[in-house]
Parts: sequence; C-alpha cells; structure tokens
Amino acid sequence: MLQAISLSKNYGSYQALNQLNLTVNPGEVYCLLGQNGAGKTTTINLFLGFIEPSAGKILIDNEEISASDDQRRKHLAYIPEVVMLYGNLSAIENLDYFSKLAGFDYSEAELMKFLSNCGLQEAAHHKHLAGFSKGMRQKVGIAIAVAKNAKIILMDEPTSGLDPKATAEFTELVKKLASEGKSILMATHDIFNAVSLGTHIGIMKQGELIHTLLASEISASDLQELYLQTI
Repeated sequence: MLQAISLSKNYGSYQALNQLNLTVNPGEVYCLLGQNGAGKTTTINLFLGFIEPSAGKILIDNEEISASDDQRRKHLAYIPEVVMLYGNLSAIENLDYFSKLAGFDYSEAELMKFLSNCGLQEAAHHKHLAGFSKGMRQKVGIAIAVAKNAKIILMDEPTSGLDPKATAEFTELVKKLASEGKSILMATHDIFNAVSLGTHIGIMKQGELIHTLLASEISASDLQELYLQTI
C-alpha cells in the first residue's frame, strides 16, 4: 500500500534521507525508531508531499505518486505529535468539517459513531476541543482519518506526552485500525510501544534505515540494546 524506493532528500550538502527502501502493507504497523535528526520526520513529510524528494519514488497502492498528486490526499491521513484541530469547535463539529473537506457528508448519528468507535466518550462529543487532553484530541484526529476512509495513516510521535492509560488506549485503537486493513507508519521514540504495537520495526541513523525487524521476533530489551548500539 505504501512504498519508498531509493528515496532521498538533500538540503544542499546535507543529506537528510539516503536511499530509503520501505514497504508498509495493509494491516501492518511499521514503527520507525531513531534519534532526532535520524530521518523519521523527513520520511513522513515526503510521504505526505510536504517536501519533494531529491531522488527516488513514492508508491501508493502500487502507483507512483508525485508531490502534487491529489491521490495522496485521498489515501493518506496524518496524526502529528500535536493534533491541530479547531479549539473553538466541538469534537463533532471538527469531525463534520474535516469529513466534508474530504468529500463525505455524514449524519450526526454517523459522526457520533465514528467518535465513539475511536474511544471518545459520548459526553465529550459536543464539547469544545480547547478543553481536551492530548489523548482526547488524538481520538478525534483518528476519527477523522477513519471517516475520510484513509487507507494509510501516518503518525509522528503520537504517544509523546501521553500518560500510561492514554498510551494503552491509543495502542488498542491502532491495533484495531490495523486489523481493519489500514497501513500505518509511525515515527516514535517509544521502544516498548514499538514492540507491543508494531508488526515491523525500522531503526534509522543519519538518514539511513540501518535495521529492519519483525516485532514478533525481538523482545523490548533486545530491541533497546540493538537501538543503543546503532545510535
């Protein structure tokens, strides 16, 4: 569903990403680990079309996609570290607005079902987002991704700043999305969450993908040791 082929990004003489080859199939959660500056966010920004590659290809659903291609917006959804929604609108108003931008017009009952299925309590559906916690805002962001029927969900440090309960809720929600056939690429610093949540794990350093692992074949402690040796 999502593929990078020899993907590179240069800023003058600085190489932010070097010959990245990466594939995320339907139902997979691919967790990218690495220090700040390793190339994780650059990778996500290239997939999103926020920046243009210096070399290489991006394929979505087996079709090469340019930075300006509308197919990218159709298939992709993005959950950043801080979900940027309208604080003066309620959860249901935000969901309705962004769903309509994506070409969908849902009834109020349908919108409420999306929010409930993403773990947001009904009592919060009509409350302004200005008073929401980060975990609650993430649930609205994921509901937007589901409502727009995105096949691919990109996430950048989504568990940063979440308490253990919110992290556990987020993990279960992502597993549910994967079980429904979504392709998920997540940049993270959370080694233990990568093992419990991911199907595949990549370790990046200085713009290169150094290791690619199956999460089922490595423990959190072994991954931590490998990660520390790599960086």
